[in-house]
Amino acid sequence: MDRTVSATTRTDGERRLLASFDAVPSTEQVRLAKRTSNLFRARERRSTPGLDTSGLTGVRSVDPAARTADVDGMCTYEDLVAATLPHGLAPLVVPQLRTITLGGAVTGLGIESASFRNGLPHESVLEMDVLTGTGDVVTATADNEHADLFHGFPNSYGSLGYATRLRIELEPVGTHVALRHVRFHDLDAVAAAIDAIVGSGGHEGDEVDYLDGVVFTATEAYLTLGRRTDEAGPTSDYTGQDIYYRSIQHDGDTPRRDLLTTHGYLWRWDTDWFWCSRAFGVQNPHLRRLWPRRWRRSSVYGRLVALDRRTGFSDRQEARHGRPPRERVVQDVEIPLEHTASFLRWFLDEVPIEPIWLCPLRLRTGRTWTLYPLQPDRTYVNVGFWSTVPGPGPGEEQGATNRAIERRVHELGGHKSLYSDSSYSRDEFDALYGGDAYAALKSTHDPDGRFPHLYDKAVRHA
Repeated sequence: MDRTVSATTRTDGERRLLASFDAVPSTEQVRLAKRTSNLFRARERRSTPGLDTSGLTGVRSVDPAARTADVDGMCTYEDLVAATLPHGLAPLVVPQLRTITLGGAVTGLGIESASFRNGLPHESVLEMDVLTGTGDVVTATADNEHADLFHGFPNSYGSLGYATRLRIELEPVGTHVALRHVRFHDLDAVAAAIDAIVGSGGHEGDEVDYLDGVVFTATEAYLTLGRRTDEAGPTSDYTGQDIYYRSIQHDGDTPRRDLLTTHGYLWRWDTDWFWCSRAFGVQNPHLRRLWPRRWRRSSVYGRLVALDRRTGFSDRQEARHGRPPRERVVQDVEIPLEHTASFLRWFLDEVPIEPIWLCPLRLRTGRTWTLYPLQPDRTYVNVGFWSTVPGPGPGEEQGATNRAIERRVHELGGHKSLYSDSSYSRDEFDALYGGDAYAALKSTHDPDGRFPHLYDKAVRHA
């Protein structure tokens, strides 16, 4: 049965999207006309008009009985959560930053602290409508005639098309999340604790619904164990003077306990962009009091980073001191659990960046996903690190730190997310991210190359 979305059932937003697609000359590649992005790789600046997604930013419906939601592809998780929480429901995985879109998380692999039990955002998608390179909007499910697109869409980053609507599963949540921050003095002990929690779903008699962690040094690391609850009590607020990641740290082996509203928990990392707000001085108590609360959010810091890149301000500051531009090291990598401690020790020895985020991950179902071949029934740990390191001296290799990380990740059987800079050769990239299977998807759903190739987007900054 043909599952192309008919003209009579299209929304106004989809009609505007298709009109903007048709307006792009056939000799030009099609891109989003989007002012902001959660990607951290350079992109070519183009004068060609992009896709108009302005009508695809809302929640179409929430079905509390079925625990599903129909959502526009460009709807942010901030707006999605605002629509589901009044029903006591939330998406199965809510990425950490408010302005990540549902379509972006599915095509670009979002992750969060529920991922050890719920996998990745695309695993809760029941069906999706996708604008393909042929100019059609098709409905893809796991078992219809567009099943290849359904399984190939995750990690395609808009190179196969853009989701206009997604139907996703929701799960019940409590009004609050009770936290325990457990300190470890040894990285192998962190890995062993993750293994035990993933296997049992609990820790020392308490259920664990959310699990992530922070490594400050090889002898100071924490796992944060979250439990859904409706219990009342004083709650912490990390949108003001208090900074969430600093609240995790404590002396001694007794876990530090905390209580957040579910809304506060979901966005606990956004206020300070994990810890990256310190680059703007926002963690200085005096400046923090002057910095408007509405500006304490990842989207504002992201715009400041984009401004710095356009103006070259930071690079000029380095040049004034006789130093080369600093190398950006902004990455998330998935490492098999059994190699995580080894990777962390190597990283702490070789890369001058701290803290480091940990987020355990296990695919929710036995399905495999064409362009990001994680193994079912295997636990991985997402390791996130986002900063800069000193640039190369005269005659030294540009991007040496990022390339060293890529090599180490590959040696340990891991995978690297593509939202930031990559330096793989074409053969290396094809071996890691779909290869012939991606070529088949491209020829079927974008035969004329209206969207950039995944390699061109991820490595060549197309």
